[in-house]
Amino acid sequence: MAMMCRLLEVSRSGFYASRRRPPSARSTETVRLEVAIAVAHSTSRKTYGSPRVHAEVRAAGWAVGRKRVAAIMRRKGLVGRARRRFRRTTEVDPNLAIAPNILDREFRMSAPNQTWATDITYVRTWEGWLYLAVVIDLFSRRVVGWAVADHLRTELCLDALSMAIGRRLPDAGLVHHSDRGCQYASDDYRRILRRHGLTCSMSRKGNCWHNAVVESFFSGLETELIYRHAYRTHADAAKAITERIEVFYNRHRRHSTLGMLSPADFEDFHRRNAAEAAQPTCPRNRGKASRDPRGHRRTVARRATSRVRRAPIVSATRELTIA
Repeated sequence: MAMMCRLLEVSRSGFYASRRRPPSARSTETVRLEVAIAVAHSTSRKTYGSPRVHAEVRAAGWAVGRKRVAAIMRRKGLVGRARRRFRRTTEVDPNLAIAPNILDREFRMSAPNQTWATDITYVRTWEGWLYLAVVIDLFSRRVVGWAVADHLRTELCLDALSMAIGRRLPDAGLVHHSDRGCQYASDDYRRILRRHGLTCSMSRKGNCWHNAVVESFFSGLETELIYRHAYRTHADAAKAITERIEVFYNRHRRHSTLGMLSPADFEDFHRRNAAEAAQPTCPRNRGKASRDPRGHRRTVARRATSRVRRAPIVSATRELTIA
C-alpha cells in the first residue's frame, strides 16, 4: 500500500481518509440519476436514444441536460435502436384511376381528423408473411386504425380504414392520403371513401417521402420490434403488434415531432388548450402567447367563438382473425 501511495503521489493518511469519507452529494445524485436513466431506457423496450431518455427523466422531475444523459448512457452501454431504410410494399396498377397529391408533403395539421395517412408493411413469421395496414392521424401521429392479415387484398386496408372511421367518426372533407398501391386505388376502397365524404390524395409514383409519416412509423416499428424478434406464428406477431400500437406507441412513446409527447398526451394537450380558448380570457392574460409542444407559439384569443369538436373514441375489443 505504501508503494502504491508513493506511485500515485498521495499520502497514506489521505488515502485512508478518502475511504472513510461518506459519498458526496454529487456522487449520490449521479448514482440515482443513473438508475433513473436505466429505468427509462428499459421501459422503452431498450429502444430510446439519449433525446427521448432525456425527456423521460425530465418528466420524472430531474433537472439535467441532454449531454449529461448521453454521457451516462455511453458509460453504461445504453443505446437506442437505429432505423433502417424505407421499402416499398404496394404495387401500382396502371389500369386504376390515380388521385392527385392534395397533401403535397404538408404534414403539420392544426387539429385532429384533418388528414389521415395510410400504408402497408410486412412481418416475417415461420408461417409466412403477415401484412400490417395502418391509418395515422397526421396531427398527433396517432395510429387510429390498423389491421393484419396473411394476404395483400383490399380487404386488409378496408379493415384498417373501418377501425379508424369507427373510432374517430370524422367529418366529411377529411383528406385520406396513401401511395398509388392497387389496394388504395381500387373501386371498393374509393367507394368507402366517397360514402364517408373523405377526400382521396395519393403520392407521386416512386416517392416514399410523400408519405413520410407512415414510412417513419414503419421504420420505427421494424427497428424497435419486428427485427428484434422471431415470430413462430401469425398470432404471435399479431399479439406483439397489438401491444406495440395500442399500449406503447399511442399512449407512451415520445415523439420528437410532438415536442417529446406521446400521441395520446399531445391530443390531450390540444383538447385542454381548446377548452381554455373557449372560456373568457382574464384581462391580464389577453394577448399573451402560449407555447405549443411542437415549438411554435400561439396567441391566446380574447374570446374563442368556435369550438373544436372532440372526436369520440369508441373502445371495443377487436378480435384478430387471419384470413
